[in-house]
Amino acid sequence: MKAAQHSDPVAFHAEGPLWWPDDGSEVAGMLRWVDLINGQVLTDAPAGIIRADVGSSIAAFLRPRRGGGAVVATEHGLSIADDARLDDLKPFAELIDDPAVRLNEGGCAPDGALLVGAMRYDAAPGGGRLIEILPDGTASTVREDVTVSNGIAWSPDGSLAYYNDTPSRQTAVYSWDPERRLHDPRRFFALDDGDDAVGPDGLCVDVDGNVWTAIYGGSRVECHDPSGRLVEVVELPVTNVTACAFGGEGFDRLFITTSRENLADDEQPEAGAVFVAEPGVRGLPVHQFGG
Repeated sequence: MKAAQHSDPVAFHAEGPLWWPDDGSEVAGMLRWVDLINGQVLTDAPAGIIRADVGSSIAAFLRPRRGGGAVVATEHGLSIADDARLDDLKPFAELIDDPAVRLNEGGCAPDGALLVGAMRYDAAPGGGRLIEILPDGTASTVREDVTVSNGIAWSPDGSLAYYNDTPSRQTAVYSWDPERRLHDPRRFFALDDGDDAVGPDGLCVDVDGNVWTAIYGGSRVECHDPSGRLVEVVELPVTNVTACAFGGEGFDRLFITTSRENLADDEQPEAGAVFVAEPGVRGLPVHQFGG
């Protein structure tokens, strides 16, 4: 299967796509994503791309809040807004105090907790971690010795969480429940030794429990069934595929973000665009932050 170009290359490092819920806001039912190292949230509005600065050099990802508005992961912490357009964004929690470390990808658990990844700017092995933030703002580290913390998403019944530390070249699956939280990690799938790709990046899950994973440096999204077996590949014309999410009115379109990272100016002119595929399955709405 081949993905088609959906947007112009409007970002340098596009990441974290999601379909915004029907929350009554002016961005309801729209595709949103971040230009991570330019500190912006992008919204695919009918009149054109809307850009919102997050007041930080980094916009790692965003999620809707259950009570309305949004939460954004910035360079070292979280900011929240009551307005989903981010007009009233304000600090919520400071998570990192080391200038050599920044926040990266993350996502929400079924009970409204937020899982946020961190990494060193130099991507030194073991220099990052995975942090859980409860709706009241309480933060705790749930995994250490992470290098480049990336996608996290839950199975349809909420009992499993899939997680990527990209340089590990594999996706881990955890058991999850509200009492024990993430536990019992094991390998879900791994790239072959001869594969030149860097590793698994952002991911999402469909209604059948299949896991769709952006393969950074591999020009593709892979779909693995709940047993970890590869069942579909979505090909892209650019190398750096960063993340994917289902959206559209029926959640039947797979939106895929890409990056210009480590590319020369005259290489891969489509890099930085959002692509889209119609894989014949439906995805799940994004979990919302309870804070």
